[in-house]
Amino acid sequence: MMMEKKKMLFIYNPKAGKAKIRSNLLDIIDIFTKAGFEVTAYPTQAKGDAVAAVKEQKQGYYDIVVCSGGDGTLDEVVTGMMQCEKRTPIGYVPAGSTNDFANSLHIPKNMIDAAQVIVEGETFNCDVGAFNDDIFVYIAAFGIFTDVSYETRQDLKNLLGHMAYILEGMRRLSAIKAYKMKVESEELSVEGEFLFGMVTNSTSVGGFKRITGKYVQLDDGEFEVTLIKKPSNPIELNLIMAALLNRNVNTDCMYCFKTKALKITSGEEIAWTLDGEFGGKHTSVDIYNKKHALGIKVPVTVQG
Repeated sequence: MMMEKKKMLFIYNPKAGKAKIRSNLLDIIDIFTKAGFEVTAYPTQAKGDAVAAVKEQKQGYYDIVVCSGGDGTLDEVVTGMMQCEKRTPIGYVPAGSTNDFANSLHIPKNMIDAAQVIVEGETFNCDVGAFNDDIFVYIAAFGIFTDVSYETRQDLKNLLGHMAYILEGMRRLSAIKAYKMKVESEELSVEGEFLFGMVTNSTSVGGFKRITGKYVQLDDGEFEVTLIKKPSNPIELNLIMAALLNRNVNTDCMYCFKTKALKITSGEEIAWTLDGEFGGKHTSVDIYNKKHALGIKVPVTVQG
């Protein structure tokens, strides 16, 4: 008597990361099939496709939903899953330019190795961020550089990788804008002008490791928050840049703290990015941590 095969929905972005899924797709599906999965492949065609594919799945039909692409593709799959009554485990085969969240979870950069993790690894229950009525996996941010990711052309991202973000950001330094806002949380409440802020659940941002602080855990129910104050002169700006590049916290230039939830309000609409994608313009945002909301496949050696 044949055992019923496990069912997998495999969503992939054919354009992510120099379209490298194309040269690995058959081998990846072969790994899944050999592991006993009946694979339904779904190549996304436009923004929002992955969200819709996950939401429209027959509840309980698939045993696992796997995605391949950049962090934006993962964000869409998680967003869709968080809107489902029954949440199934997620697998991630990174194929983007930076893949910050995969790095944080020690998911291999090699796509074949990452596929092996999905069939041989364990399920890790990590936190997910709620942002008003939206969801983010590892970062919500505003201010300088945050629009670089979603305004940099895909072909430029593919060609230059991290350098595309840096070059685009350097071009903007002459037009730095700061935002007057009020930040409220149990740990810190402050009003001021800030040129950058990020709420993260990741050990790296934009490919830079340890920029979110030390002792980061992805399942502790807390975010790491970094708020960079408006510099009053070029010297302070240089101190800020040096602190970021050297992964040092300069308390004269920034606030850094951990929290489960925070509210940020401002007198003008501020553009936010969620996992590298445009998250809308807002005058008020409520951000809170949904502890252990997502089950994702990771190598068996990963702890916390």
